[in-house]
Amino acid sequence: QVQLVESGGGSVQAGGSLRLSCTTSGLIFSNYVMGWFRQAPGKEREFVAAISRGGVTTAYADSVKGRFIISRHNAKNTVYLQMNSLKPEDTAVYYCAADRTAWGSSARVSTPVDYDYWGQGTQVTVSS
Repeated sequence: QVQLVESGGGSVQAGGSLRLSCTTSGLIFSNYVMGWFRQAPGKEREFVAAISRGGVTTAYADSVKGRFIISRHNAKNTVYLQMNSLKPEDTAVYYCAADRTAWGSSARVSTPVDYDYWGQGTQVTVSS
C-alpha cells in the first residue's frame, strides 16, 4: 500500500520559514518525480514545486520562485519543501504527490492530474 505522509506544517508570521517533509512508503521512491501542491480555501489546487527522480531538475511556480526550495533524499524516501520569506498568501493546505512518469517538461510536472499518489496534506498558516 502506497502512503505519502506530510509533516512540518504550522502557523508562522510573515517573513518566517517552515520546512515541510513528505515521507513515502510502498513505492520505489527513486522511480518517482515528486511534487508539492497547495490549496487555499475556495481555490483550486495549484502547483508549487517539483523535483526529478535523481534530484537534478527542479521546477517552481512563479509565486514561490526564489523563496521555496524543493529537495529529496532518496535513501530516506523523503521529499522536502523549505519555505522562506513566507507571505500571508502562502496560507494553504500543502500536499505532496508522486508521479511514476519520467520528467517530461516543467508544464507536465505542474499538472495535478498527472500525479499517481497523494498525501493527506498539512496546513500552513501565515499571519501578517
